[in-house]
Amino acid sequence: MADKDKLNLVHRDAIHAERVRKEQRHQKLHTEFSINPHRKLHVLPDKPMCRRTTEVIPEDEDFIKAFRKAHEVPTKKYSMPLTESQEIGWMSTPLSRQDTRFNFFRFMTDVTKHHEFGQRTQN
Repeated sequence: MADKDKLNLVHRDAIHAERVRKEQRHQKLHTEFSINPHRKLHVLPDKPMCRRTTEVIPEDEDFIKAFRKAHEVPTKKYSMPLTESQEIGWMSTPLSRQDTRFNFFRFMTDVTKHHEFGQRTQN
């Protein structure tokens, strides 16, 4: 390495101090709690034999609204699909029983009648 590229202890310390000042300048302290809408919230009850009285927590309307909003179906949450995979089936309707492309009802043909007759005679 050339002498220019080598950093002595003073230069390294100055670079480190500058980096720390820059990080502190851009750092934000978050003090408000909010639930992650993409994860399920599991509330665990107390033990059955616990003698302690349960703590009464007042209902928080904002929390309840956010919780219900997080568990809505994507078509009710958003007006348009956000991803390519949501575009498939975004404007879909449930399949009906009259659609013969997807419903294969049982019906009798000559072959199935013959097979059923053979099954009856064996029993």
